Amino acid sequence: MHTGANTTPADPKRAAHEARRERLISEFHRARDAGRPIRLKKATSNLFRDRRRADRASLDVRDFTHVLDVNPAEGWVDVEGMIRYETLVDALLPRRLMPAVVPELKSITVGGAISGGGIESSSFRHGFVHETVLEMDILTGAGEIVICRPDNAHADLFFGFPCSYGALGYCLRARIRTMPTRPFVHLRHQAFSRIESFVAEMMNACRAGRTSDGKPAFIDGTAFSDRSFVLTTGTWSDEAPRTSDYTGDNIYHRSLREKSEDWLTVKDYLWRWDTDWFWCSRAFGAEHPVLRRVYKSLGLLRSTAYWKIKAFLRRSGLFALLRLDRGVEYVIQDVEIQAERAGEFLAFLLREIGILPVWVCPAQGSEGGPRFPLYPTDPSKLYLNFGFWGGVPSEHPPGHFDRLVEAKTIELGGWKSLYSTSYFEPDTFERLYDESRCRSLKQRYDPDKRFPDRYAKCVRTS
Repeated sequence: MHTGANTTPADPKRAAHEARRERLISEFHRARDAGRPIRLKKATSNLFRDRRRADRASLDVRDFTHVLDVNPAEGWVDVEGMIRYETLVDALLPRRLMPAVVPELKSITVGGAISGGGIESSSFRHGFVHETVLEMDILTGAGEIVICRPDNAHADLFFGFPCSYGALGYCLRARIRTMPTRPFVHLRHQAFSRIESFVAEMMNACRAGRTSDGKPAFIDGTAFSDRSFVLTTGTWSDEAPRTSDYTGDNIYHRSLREKSEDWLTVKDYLWRWDTDWFWCSRAFGAEHPVLRRVYKSLGLLRSTAYWKIKAFLRRSGLFALLRLDRGVEYVIQDVEIQAERAGEFLAFLLREIGILPVWVCPAQGSEGGPRFPLYPTDPSKLYLNFGFWGGVPSEHPPGHFDRLVEAKTIELGGWKSLYSTSYFEPDTFERLYDESRCRSLKQRYDPDKRFPDRYAKCVRTS
């Protein structure tokens, strides 16, 4: 059944999209008739939590990767849910357009960023990825494809879908806001030696950038130690005296402390972090000059390559055989804290966790904008997202440092993404992530529980 589906047979792209939908619905009903729970078969994942293998039927969505329509005048693009941002950016930049928020890694999909969370340096003006969505087609657990908008009969699913992580359905099509681009981004890097001044200046820059002139257009920051912080602001430019290239020999995160200003093409700016997976490529030796040349010659200087290496080490048993996790707890987390208390959280990270560097990215939706009950940020407030990913020497039981992060996040009234390991007790999860609302939505859209329970998937790793 298709509720509110878009059908324009005269358009070849739409006709092909309709054929893919019909095929998927047939797969769904075969799995349902067999009485099996359902999961997606897709080409990429950016989850960092171990998942138990389960006997589930697979819906093949790997071909839902197309751009369906672009409307520059109204400022939106229609895309299929499994399209990677790399593909979407390549389609839009020749039109001098980009998605309003482009998550930092090429392999992130539009549907994944909506259901799980997405952020980047334009988020201080445009909010998180889900706050740039205008409408969606969702495949529900009832075997229907419903069109969801903020003002239609499925508005509850529109607002409840972010942070649902597949518990309520899967995005097959999304209409997301775009913004115009210019050829270059002019970067300015400002160094600080104190947390307080770093955070205060980031807040000031965000206030300035949300004014009508829109300068700066991009803001993020990096903590390199407890005495070294860099605030980076980017403004659009039609010209550049020179441009830097961080897709090969040069390493972007090092440039932040080596240069006070820089120029990048818009494409290189959007993917500035992808070449080295921020700084996580060093775990694979990719920052060593000799090994870097090898990686470069093989086309491996990109986040997807490191992800595949990591997955191979895990699957093959080499990770355990080489004892790479002996005496180490891997803490892979993103946390949002209201800006007024962000300095306290950053001080805690540097003191108690010690992973360096730390990425800091501000985000705020439209003031007076809608709330998303399962993604409980307040659009009237500025948040700082802290991304920290690495190993911490540990003699503690597994999860010790992750639990410290969760406790501090709760203490400060913050919010933690669920793409990685979580240890929340059921009652805590219920309170923080509005699980009662999720259950209510699941009763309407997945009454037979064809899709996984959110707590079980995100915390119990099923």
